[in-house]
Amino acid sequence: MGLKTKYQYTYFIHPYIVDKSRYDKYILRLLKDKKCNFRIFEKEKDMNIYMHFLPHFRNYIFPTFELRGKKLREFQSMNIELKSKIISNQTCSCFSYNLDESVKGKVDTENDGIFFNIEKIEIICFNTGLCFFTMKTTLEGTNDFYDLLDFNYKFKDINSEFNSLRNYERIKIQTNTFQDVKYISEFIAQITGIYKRKITGINSELTNSRFYTYSYACLESEYWNDRKNIDSFTLDFYRYAHVFPKSYSSDFNQINAEQNLSILDKFKYYKILLTKLSSNLICSGTDTYNYTELPYKYENEYFYTYIIALYQKMFLRKLNSDFKEYEKINKMRREFINFTKQLWEKEVTLSETGTQYYKILKDVLELEDLYEEIKNKYEIIYKDLNIEKNNAYFVILIVILIFSLTLNLADIIIMLYLLM
Repeated sequence: MGLKTKYQYTYFIHPYIVDKSRYDKYILRLLKDKKCNFRIFEKEKDMNIYMHFLPHFRNYIFPTFELRGKKLREFQSMNIELKSKIISNQTCSCFSYNLDESVKGKVDTENDGIFFNIEKIEIICFNTGLCFFTMKTTLEGTNDFYDLLDFNYKFKDINSEFNSLRNYERIKIQTNTFQDVKYISEFIAQITGIYKRKITGINSELTNSRFYTYSYACLESEYWNDRKNIDSFTLDFYRYAHVFPKSYSSDFNQINAEQNLSILDKFKYYKILLTKLSSNLICSGTDTYNYTELPYKYENEYFYTYIIALYQKMFLRKLNSDFKEYEKINKMRREFINFTKQLWEKEVTLSETGTQYYKILKDVLELEDLYEEIKNKYEIIYKDLNIEKNNAYFVILIVILIFSLTLNLADIIIMLYLLM
């Protein structure tokens, strides 16, 4: 008999890029959408987030924390165009999207189907034009861990090009809001303003149609306790970590699975499993904290830490891609310096676990390597530019010197001629 869950949820995250020259118009479009609400973070309501992040990062990701009292009343009384200008200048802004109904769907499987709910949709935008579409889902009518494995595995590709090209895994969604899989993709395209047939250039290089997976699963205590540890469900542990289906076993290679996985495992009854495309937490109901406070903490403090790391990855990859356009070097230099000062050299939190999670994220996403690669490329190119600039100055000085010598020689000849 398979494992059973006490509670679970999964966020699916889709990064996308809005052209910076059109960013303010995109924010205005979101504000005009009646289903889209600009999110204002409140110290009392969002105290855990406020206390978790250090002031610099908190101000960068959640600038609306400072929108209180008179400032908040003035902001709320503004017309939509003025609000748009203010929000566009913020380093980061968040929007919640309200669906017409509680979205219930079904993903087809060999055993009829897995029912799920879409509970929350959030849009997170940075004023660099790098944005994230996030969708929270929960399974309905089942506590089977295998259903969670299959659901996460299939749903992560719903927005993928493979799904439209070959009807990937025969995924079907049954819901009044989205009558088929293609409507999920169209819905995402409608919100992001980016349609698959139009994805070209930098968007095609940096955005992945496959979702990043951010999942939480609390197992019933009978499977993981003082007498049983994860060794009793090792295969399921790695399936969940790598977002594999329950059927994944024939090609399973534990050594390879371990090499491509990083684990935050400082606590006895919960572990966070990190790969390049996922952050999945698995825990045991043996500890009541794991199904009371931990799920809330994971979808707030840790979730936004994950978004920060993904944003850094996208930003650095975009800078790396911009090296193809030589004329952008000076602009890139300013952006790289600002990024270093604002995000790279700053601590995210004083929380020991939060700091460790962020450190592992940077390692898994290879952020340090990417940062050093860009830094080295820039130093080489900028040095070449300075050499070219210095060579140009040297040529100009030679021309001026020759011109000056010519004039002086002419003056000498004239003076000699007059004396004769």
